[in-house]
Amino acid sequence: MDRDESGFATVDLRLLRAAVEASGEAILITSADLDEPGPRIEYANPAFTRMTGYAAHEAIGRSPRFLQGPDTDRAALDRVRAALRAGEATQGEALNYRKDGSTYVVEWLITPVCEADGRITHWVSAQRDVTERRAYEDRQSMLVRELHHRVKNTLATVQAVFNATARSGLSVAEFTRAFSGRVASLARTHALITEDEAQAAAFEGLLRAELQPYDERGRLTLEGPRVVLPSEIAVPVGMALHELTTNALRHGALADPDGRLQVTWWVEEAAEGRALRWDWTEHDGPPVGHPTREGFGSRLLNKVLAAQTGAEVDVAFASDGIRVSVRMPLPDRSS
Repeated sequence: MDRDESGFATVDLRLLRAAVEASGEAILITSADLDEPGPRIEYANPAFTRMTGYAAHEAIGRSPRFLQGPDTDRAALDRVRAALRAGEATQGEALNYRKDGSTYVVEWLITPVCEADGRITHWVSAQRDVTERRAYEDRQSMLVRELHHRVKNTLATVQAVFNATARSGLSVAEFTRAFSGRVASLARTHALITEDEAQAAAFEGLLRAELQPYDERGRLTLEGPRVVLPSEIAVPVGMALHELTTNALRHGALADPDGRLQVTWWVEEAAEGRALRWDWTEHDGPPVGHPTREGFGSRLLNKVLAAQTGAEVDVAFASDGIRVSVRMPLPDRSS
């Protein structure tokens, strides 16, 4: 095999062409002129066709600009142009358009081909489709922002729960039990949200997280369609369900071996938007009297739940158990 003056083996051009055409990366060779209508494409390998939908003969003679469109970042292109005018190799990425009109994110490395005197004769561009990688990175960034926002809200919620529990006049043992239970409820809700790809939680999942340990001898009836709540709604709803469960265990239907609890829910479609309606109905529990003061659970239902979700809450004290009816607006499906 011959060697060139630099000492490297001279490779048969047929082998080079075969390697380029077998490459998984799109390869373009263009003329050196940067001003319109240049640079002009002189070669495009098969990977370019697979990536863009354009056959080589449809691209040759045209400027790579024909792949750009209204959403292509002009600032990124200006940076590339500045580097090329300086005769430098450059890397970057931009949004391009395929032949069918769909978009993709392309990452490129453009290097100059020079004569012995340093004059640039061509540009070689190696390109790859990084749409999926970019979407993954963007989603990861979004999740980090969402997590940061949720952690701040959670810490504020824990502080509010602590203050409200402390104001309840409980003994140290009662305070510890109540506060620990509320924090554990928050943890269960956040576990459900974190496990979901959309960072949301099903209403039934929130219910079962609180009530599953007490589902014995058919005491629980949970009926309703699948309704998914975004994190900003799921957290206060989970807290409300925890307070209702705690009240039922201490004073309501779940405190009596013969007590029963029924929760039904449905989605209401109205002119003003969608809403989740749910009824919490206790039967055959201890006699229920009207409370002499508003406890933390009542405040959470009447104030916190209403303030954070826009819910309308109605609480009734029947002879054999509490009745709670909630109407809570749901986000628009398109949002």
